[in-house]
Amino acid sequence: MTHPCEHVLFVDDDADVREAAQQTLELGDIPVECFERPELARDRIAKGWPGILVTDIRMPKMTGMELLEQTIAIDPDLPVILVTGHGDVATAVKAMRSGAFDFIEKPFAPDYFIDIVRRACAHRRLISENRALKAELARHLPASNGLIGRTPAMEKLRGLIGNIATTNAHVLINGETGAGKEVVARTLHDMSGRNGPFVAINCGAVPENLIESELFGHEAGAFTGADRKRIGKFEFANKGTVFLDEIESMPLSLQVKLLRVLQERALERLGSNTTQPIDLRVVAATKVDLRDAASRGEFREDLYYRLNVVQLHIPPLRDRKDDIPLLFAHFLKQAEDRFGRSFDPLDPQELARFSSYDWPGNVRELRNAAERRVLGLDTLTHEAGNDADLTLPLPRQVEAFEKNLICEALRKHGGNVTATVSTLGVPRKTFYDKLAKYEISPADFRNRPEND
Repeated sequence: MTHPCEHVLFVDDDADVREAAQQTLELGDIPVECFERPELARDRIAKGWPGILVTDIRMPKMTGMELLEQTIAIDPDLPVILVTGHGDVATAVKAMRSGAFDFIEKPFAPDYFIDIVRRACAHRRLISENRALKAELARHLPASNGLIGRTPAMEKLRGLIGNIATTNAHVLINGETGAGKEVVARTLHDMSGRNGPFVAINCGAVPENLIESELFGHEAGAFTGADRKRIGKFEFANKGTVFLDEIESMPLSLQVKLLRVLQERALERLGSNTTQPIDLRVVAATKVDLRDAASRGEFREDLYYRLNVVQLHIPPLRDRKDDIPLLFAHFLKQAEDRFGRSFDPLDPQELARFSSYDWPGNVRELRNAAERRVLGLDTLTHEAGNDADLTLPLPRQVEAFEKNLICEALRKHGGNVTATVSTLGVPRKTFYDKLAKYEISPADFRNRPEND
């Protein structure tokens, strides 16, 4: 079983209470270390320590309130659960306003005790993962210029970019729609040391009757409506990089002129007889197999080989799902800055949904999901709903159905574990195994006033 956190520290000066708590947590497969003296537990705590603290309030030399204050001073994000007697409830509520995670009143039921500890551990893990993501983002962004990912495929891609960035070799980028082809092209340019601008052109978005003038420019009077000389994108990008997205959409007649530019490193504006020397690097991108397109006569074979000096493949997001938390944290931060709002990272339930979805729109769709979350909208639209789930393998569909049944039963019973287990008709141990597998916390389904 995967534990939500590494360790639980339990503090109480009553030996019988310590023994009972230790037995309860160990039966729940939760690692625990018990202490009679609060200062011994405090000495085990350090910032970032992967665990939680459960402490009695009334103790002779150091109270639980004092231990709470000292723990928060060490790490304000470490969850502290207070164990109270009947007369200490008001004190515990006050402590929660001061930073305690929750409290539990003596005598407590073992199931509820395990549940509240699991919830605190899940919260601790979420905080730890968020810290790790922020640290990793800080490491990634300066080096990769936004090309984020920690999977082997992305590490390999960054390595290839680093090897070829400072060369003048033309590059062909292959990847699905939304995979981040322009990000790769910009990264190549930023790392190249070229002094000219980065100019991006979507070949499929420019009307065919305008694309030649758009790329190569024209002289005054070159055609009807050409009242003045115009510098084209290629000439403007001199000493820089031209990014030709959807290169497969470029008309065959224009492919001939592009090939000449690449071969001669010079161009002629429309209506001109003068050759303009240029120094530029062409990075082309496509979502199709250009070799197959060339074999069908839909793309010039000689241009394909001229562009394909180096080919970079961007894996689709469905093939690198381990990158989703890191990417989403990055896009969430961008959206927060853009819209002036602040939101928490993905909770375990959302992360499970994200991991079971295949993201046909790739990184672009994930970025949109982050923006929707910051705007208070559903992170996954109907595109990721039941219709999309039917495309999953049968075991994944069964898991999604099982998880949904558990969540619905918990919602129906307000997070009450005993009632939920009875409704589902499964052994309690099996039920807790399922909760751990799907990272579900019954406490998330309880409706309780904020300071109750």
